Amino acid sequence: MRKSGGITPPKVEGDTELLTKEWQQYKSGTDIRGVACEGVPGETVNLTDEAVTKMTKGFALWLADHEKKDVCNLTVAVGHDPRLSAERLRADVVNALTSCGVHVLDCGLSSTPAMFMITQDMECDGTVQLTASHHPWNRNGLKFFTREGGLDGKDIEAILLHAQNGDEPPAGKGTVEPVNYMKQYCARLRDLIRKSVNAEDYDHPLKGFHIVVDAGNGAGGFYANDVLAPLGADISGSQFLEPDGRFPNHIPNPENETAMKSVCEAVVKAKADLGVIFDTDVDRGGAVDTKGEEINRNRLVAIASAIALENCPGGTIVTDSITSSGLKEYIEKTLGGKHHRFKRGYRNVINEALRLNAEGVECPLAIETSGHAAMRENYFLDDGAYLVTKIIIKAAQLRAQGKTLEDLLAPLREPVEAIELRFPIKKEDFRAAGEAVISELTKYAAAQDGWTIAPDNYEGIRVSFDKAHGDGWFLLRLSVHDPIMPLNVESDTVGGVKTILKELSGFLNGCSDSLDLAPLEKAL
Repeated sequence: MRKSGGITPPKVEGDTELLTKEWQQYKSGTDIRGVACEGVPGETVNLTDEAVTKMTKGFALWLADHEKKDVCNLTVAVGHDPRLSAERLRADVVNALTSCGVHVLDCGLSSTPAMFMITQDMECDGTVQLTASHHPWNRNGLKFFTREGGLDGKDIEAILLHAQNGDEPPAGKGTVEPVNYMKQYCARLRDLIRKSVNAEDYDHPLKGFHIVVDAGNGAGGFYANDVLAPLGADISGSQFLEPDGRFPNHIPNPENETAMKSVCEAVVKAKADLGVIFDTDVDRGGAVDTKGEEINRNRLVAIASAIALENCPGGTIVTDSITSSGLKEYIEKTLGGKHHRFKRGYRNVINEALRLNAEGVECPLAIETSGHAAMRENYFLDDGAYLVTKIIIKAAQLRAQGKTLEDLLAPLREPVEAIELRFPIKKEDFRAAGEAVISELTKYAAAQDGWTIAPDNYEGIRVSFDKAHGDGWFLLRLSVHDPIMPLNVESDTVGGVKTILKELSGFLNGCSDSLDLAPLEKAL
């Protein structure tokens, strides 16, 4: 294998050298995350200056091998969300990179999608974004991009193995260049709206359109001030636009009930035409219609699918595993597309879409119900600002026809009842314990009357029920990151969710050694 800076990149798959617990703790799917600030009882800071420095040098080695360059010839952009630990970690990353000769583009406060786009628009080999998405204020992390997109789990393992081994590039003297790339990123979004809305007033295509933006005090306040307002939109009633790493008003997370309630109320109070909400680093987004109703989860997937399929008739939409039966009908019968339900996890759905396209399957969209949406036309980048921009364009186009987003969603059949329960796994080896529960449940389900195991499921176990047994479905799976087994249940009948839970309790009650069943007891 080619050497970079005198260090042979570690082979992860099949290598006998594995990460110790000390370094494994930082791996969170395709990101690095940890505790960066003191102040939360029971949580000790593990994203220390020393650890971040070692990880950054590990990334420099990995990137040099990926780009087939010497480390001292790399250019790396560095950005961050507004967390309280951002400046400390930024200094660690910049110092580590410059100490081995890297040219650093210091981008300051930035959205995560912008930190990918800079690799397309500037001479930049890779980027480091400091963010922990929607996680609590005391957490932070490192997210990496190359020109090809975000890194996969095996790449993160290779970086952490470098850190664990103490691998370092040769010493050098790098340089730092301040760059305001967000200005260019915002201009791109404004141009997209101008060209797509095709209004008489080209410079102000959103004139008379009232849009409330809720940034949750994350990095997304730019969207109101630098994208919508210059296009003539009325942004009055927008809230929490100022970055504040304490997130004092609500968690910046479109999945959070309090956050969504807050933006829904703001839209109604302002009598706005539309509302949008972002997570901390703006890689996820959600929307609210003029009535104050959420366009989130299945409704968000439905709108994004309608937009994506306009220029790809009959195309395949890849979603995560917990989408509803009604959404499948909407995509396939109303929109004329195909629905490919896959694993939970934004990199999972994106990688599956990439695989399908490589095999010749037309797939314009990969999307999670969490709000991660990646369009083929946008590098399959999960970009919350790009998603809501496309929704705003569609709303403006419909408005010119005397229609609304609600009209577009009218054919979507939504469940009568829905619930999510999250069962903590009691055993230390939580992944093995969870997989054992799923294996046993699969055998159990196959023997039950009125239960049908879904043939198109790629994680956990999904079972459909006839009308006599609950008229709906459940999905039990392992969490992507945590020692949790989420259970999603939907029914098309009043009382159906409880019926399904009662049927399922016959099995789950026998799993009390592995699972904390308090959520089930509460629901019943």
